[in-house]
Amino acid sequence: MLNQIVHGEKTDRPSLLIVHGLYGSGRNWGVIAKRLSDERQVIAVDQRNHGFSPWHDSHGYEDMADDLAEVIRAQGAPMDVLGHSMGGKAAMVLALKYPNLVNRLIVADIAPVGYGHSQLQYIKAMRAVDLSKVEKRSDAEAQLREIVDDPVLPTFFTQSLDVAEKRWRLNLDALERDMEKILDFPPVGGRFDGSTLFLSGADSDYVKSEHRPVIKGFFPAAKFAKIPGAGHWLHAEKPREFEAAVRAFLG
Repeated sequence: MLNQIVHGEKTDRPSLLIVHGLYGSGRNWGVIAKRLSDERQVIAVDQRNHGFSPWHDSHGYEDMADDLAEVIRAQGAPMDVLGHSMGGKAAMVLALKYPNLVNRLIVADIAPVGYGHSQLQYIKAMRAVDLSKVEKRSDAEAQLREIVDDPVLPTFFTQSLDVAEKRWRLNLDALERDMEKILDFPPVGGRFDGSTLFLSGADSDYVKSEHRPVIKGFFPAAKFAKIPGAGHWLHAEKPREFEAAVRAFLG
C-alpha cells in the first residue's frame, strides 16, 4: 500500500486524500494538509515510485488509480480527493473507475488531455548530481542550479533526496520509461457525476478553454476557478488562497 502521512483525527466530515504531482511527495503538502486537518482528517500519500511508497516497473494512471482505491477502501468510506498535476490525472481516473469511492473531487491545474511538453530533462538533471559530494541537501541544490533554469525546482527536487543514503526517493528508471503515459491521459471510459472543482493558476496554460468540453464529458458537474497571480504550482505560490478555495468548495 502507498505510504501515507495522516493529519488529524476522523470527524463527521469526509476525510480528504491529497495526491501529489510528478517528482513530489506527500511531504510537499504538509503545511496545507495540517491546516485543513482542523476540520477533517487529511491523508497525503506518496504515489508509487515516489517517496517512501513501493517501486513498480509500471507507472500508468490506471495503476495509480488502483493504488488510491486501495487506500480509500482501507479507510472504510468514500473520501474527498484533491490531486495536483500528475496527481490530478490519477484522481480523475480514480473517480471515473471507482465513482463510489470519491465523494467530491478537486483537480489542481491539469486537464484530462495529453500534453506535448516533456519532463525528461529533470530526470537527466537529477542523474547528473554527483551524490558522492552531497553531505547536505543544499549541496545537491547547488549542483542542480547549474543545470535547471527554474529557481524553485532544485529545492523541490531535493525534498525527494535521501542525503544519508545518497539516493533519490524516486524510481527515475520507471518514470523515464513511462513518461509518455504520464504526459498523456488514458482511454478510460465512464463519467463522474459528483461535485468537481477544476482549480487552476490564472497564469498557467494547463487548463484551457478548449479543454472544457472534454472535462464536461467526463465530469458533467464540474465547476472552474482560477487563483490570480499563480502558475502551475498554485498551491506553493499562493498557499492561503489555495487553502481558502479548497475550504469553500468542501464546505
